[in-house]
Amino acid sequence: MTEKEARKELMRRAKDLSPTVHVGKEGIDEGVINEIASQLKNARLIKVKVLGTVDDEPKAVAEELASSTNSVIVDVRGGVVVLTDKRTWTSLSQKKF
Repeated sequence: MTEKEARKELMRRAKDLSPTVHVGKEGIDEGVINEIASQLKNARLIKVKVLGTVDDEPKAVAEELASSTNSVIVDVRGGVVVLTDKRTWTSLSQKKF
């Protein structure tokens, strides 16, 4: 499976998910990073809502979250970021049919 196909599959899975973490005006702190890491460990695929009060663009917030939590950005649309853990990303992108 190519990376594009893996991204498409993960977006299909994330369609029915609701954002479980919200990044507000406080920005990214240790609590947010720990919560995202914990949820990724349990669910493997999560949505994060970046509220309009954040100073940075959602893409920049997504990149910072991904590097801090050792995860992969699946998609950024508006203020919603979809993240997955590296284990899931690797297994899907290397899967052969």
